Amino acid sequence: MHVDIITLFPDAMRAMLSYSICQRAQDKGLLSLGFHDLRTWSTNRWRRVDDYPYGGEAGMVMAVEPIARAIEELSSTHVYDEAIYTSPDGELFDQNIANELSLKKNLLILCGHYKGIDQRVRDHLITRELSIGNYVLSGGEPAAGIIVDAITRLIPGAIGDAESALSDSFQDGLLAPPVYTRPAEYNGWKVPDILLSGHAAKIAAWQEEQALERTKRLRPDLLDNKSLTKEQ
Repeated sequence: MHVDIITLFPDAMRAMLSYSICQRAQDKGLLSLGFHDLRTWSTNRWRRVDDYPYGGEAGMVMAVEPIARAIEELSSTHVYDEAIYTSPDGELFDQNIANELSLKKNLLILCGHYKGIDQRVRDHLITRELSIGNYVLSGGEPAAGIIVDAITRLIPGAIGDAESALSDSFQDGLLAPPVYTRPAEYNGWKVPDILLSGHAAKIAAWQEEQALERTKRLRPDLLDNKSLTKEQ
């Protein structure tokens, strides 16, 4: 997979994605990343990429010209399956979307800033808008990093144990069950006996029960969404 990221802070993005699974995926040749400074495509002598909004609203808006020039140039070397814009009013990014995007070959991500980007970019050049939550960040870089990280761990070979990614929270619409490791007892705190029994079927049943209980208690909204999906 190849991902190009258009950003005002390429060094920050590079640092964010140069560790752990993301770096190992790059080392294995499973993932390649391009970090592109939007100012490169500015024709302004001060390399500005923003301007005041029409209509007199406060704040600044990322201009259409440098973004269009950037996407046009990058598109000459890659055919993008999706051109993604990180925006607080975009589609809420979740595990299903991560699964979907992990099957793509080439992605482009534009990191938003200020009051946002000129609407003409969204209307004509962006194919998908994604949000990581109902809040506003100083810029789209953290969101882009989260999206790439979530996608990367799903690429076959990125994680040594492929089963691990498939058992993550949200893969089946539920939170993951609690997990334990050695020692079996510490400070009087014991690992549940069932996990030490070696009985695979009973352990699986316990894990499913725990996953459902945790989801009911901590994220009942996930069960509501799951019911709606089945009905549809």
